[in-house]
Amino acid sequence: MTQKQFTHLDDTGAAHMVDVGAKAVTVRQATAVATVQTTPEVVTQIEQQSLRKGDVLAVARVAGIMAAKRTSDLIPLCHPLALTKVTVEFALQPEQGRVQITAVCAVQGVTGVEMEALTAASVAALTIHDMCKAVDPALVINGIQLQEKTGGKSGHWQREHVNHG
Repeated sequence: MTQKQFTHLDDTGAAHMVDVGAKAVTVRQATAVATVQTTPEVVTQIEQQSLRKGDVLAVARVAGIMAAKRTSDLIPLCHPLALTKVTVEFALQPEQGRVQITAVCAVQGVTGVEMEALTAASVAALTIHDMCKAVDPALVINGIQLQEKTGGKSGHWQREHVNHG
């Protein structure tokens, strides 16, 4: 198998989904992060579950998990994967007005799960935005990035510094 086969362009330059059929099945995992920057008061309300829309983190967690499972429907040319693990966790920092999101996805497959982890973190952040925008319309989502990946031919990769915005 040549390196040229792992491109989203065919011999004519047209976009296509990469054929990964000959690749070895390995356990692959990816971790992505995102940060929601708002006010200390909003983070306290999220923590106390006192926003009118309900338990923001529970809804954002489910939204992130559902999004990871549907990544191939959202990202062109992304392979559909039978995920074996999806977690979406939150670290609340009321004094900084910050919610840090960490999404982890895993699969036993022939292609990685970076896009699934990034999608889960992004959609969880968007859900928090949606549920909090009436209280803080200036809320900002930033720092969406891959933090770590394991498995596959390229092995382990980890970002030296996580920028939480």
